[in-house]
Formats: sequence, C-alpha cells, structure tokens
Amino acid sequence: MRTDLFDFDLPAERIALRPVAPRDAARLLVVRPAATPPFDDRGVHDLPELLAPGDALVVNDTKVIPARLVGRRLGRGAEATIEATLTERIDGSRWRAFVRGAKKVAAGDVVRFGDEGKVCFLGQLDATVEGKGEGGEVTLSFSFYGPVLDQAIAERGDMPLPPYIASKRKPDERDRIDYQTMFARDEGSVAAPTAGLHFTDALLTRLSARGVAVHKVTLHVGPGTFLPVRDGDIDGHKMHSERCVLPIETFDAISTRSQNCPT
Repeated sequence: MRTDLFDFDLPAERIALRPVAPRDAARLLVVRPAATPPFDDRGVHDLPELLAPGDALVVNDTKVIPARLVGRRLGRGAEATIEATLTERIDGSRWRAFVRGAKKVAAGDVVRFGDEGKVCFLGQLDATVEGKGEGGEVTLSFSFYGPVLDQAIAERGDMPLPPYIASKRKPDERDRIDYQTMFARDEGSVAAPTAGLHFTDALLTRLSARGVAVHKVTLHVGPGTFLPVRDGDIDGHKMHSERCVLPIETFDAISTRSQNCPT
C-alpha cells in the first residue's frame, strides 16, 4: 500500500501545543460500524457512559525519560550543535541514541551536552561517540555511570516532544508534567503513550463506580514513533521494536473477559 494514500491536510491551528485542561475534556471520536451514523463526537469524560459494567480497560504505566539532549561537538574543527535522543540503555554508562544530523559526528568524537550557563553540580555531561549505525543511530559512552548518569540526564535532558510540536516551540519545564500520564511508573519511554494523557483521578473514580476494571501493562514507546516513513510503500518501511511487559494478572483478567464475551 502506498504511503501517499494516508496524506491529508491538517491546518496548523488544529495542532494542540499544550494539553486541554482538565485532561479528560479532550475530544473522543466513537466509532460504531453498525450504527447510523457510525461516528459519534464525544469527550473523554464520557468514557464511563460508553463502557459497560464488567468491561476491562488496559493502560500503559511506562514513564517518559527526558531523553532529548542538546550539546556541541568538541575538539575537531568548528564546534557543531548536536541533538541526540536517547533510545536504549546498553549498560551503566552507554546508550544508543538517534542523532539529528548524524553526519556531524564520527567515532571518537566527544559531545558536551547541556547549557553552559546552567548550574550543574555534576559538572559537564560529556559523551564519546563509540560507534555509528544506520539511519542516524549512534552509541554514546558517557563520562558518568549508573544513578549518577541518570541524575545528570534528568537535569540536562528535555522531554522528547513529537516533531509536530517541537517544530512549533521549544521544550520547557511544563512538559515534564504535561507529557507524562498519571499512570507513569516504570521509566523507559522516549515518547508518551498519548491515549493515557487524557485520564484524571476523577475519571478513574467514575470508571470504578461504573464497574470498569483498570489493568496495567508496560510498553516502552521507542523512537520509531518519531521517525518518518520514507519509503513510498509501507511494506518497505522498517519498524523499530519496542519492549513490553504483560503482568500475569492483566493477562488472566483479559483472558477471562474475552471468554465471557458474546460472539
């Protein structure tokens, strides 16, 4: 199937740069293929009325890390601005990352991340380019290790906003709250599971009163969510893998409800 079949016009004023408040005031499109009309324009706050007692709702408890780091290449010609998005921890000091404009770096280069004027009790956050892969992927070996490195990344990193937002404004401190779901617990995502962004404590209380059970999985959203489909046919696009944990209690709950569903 050709990718241009998915093209559509999206007016710039329709792109939300901040979440609506309260979060469950977001709009929700309900699709009922057998109904006339098949589409119903509702709100997320209507979810308890749209679900039935005994239904199961599965949410993702992954937590987004401030994976976007901006720095400069040191020691080789003119300094170049480097923007890296951490994608996968290899060990206590090394990460895989996607670098925007990866041609600017080569194996052995040192990149210093963070704003020079920012107070950082850990000192500079330096990383050596250990290797390069395809499509802008690099391996970074940081000068810090373990929890100290985690703290340095948390201090100097920004939330990795989707390109359609990042192209309109820079990340800020508000994003550390706005771009995190209320279920966030297990760090590992480089992007938010966006459906979960619209839930609130009040909505969960109403779902519980309705008899709707909430179960959790952990799916760490990977960098593939940010990467464009460059091939003209979707079969030529290489999908990136993501890590998922399905707790046995969630599996049992879903299996039980599936067996009880009418055919």
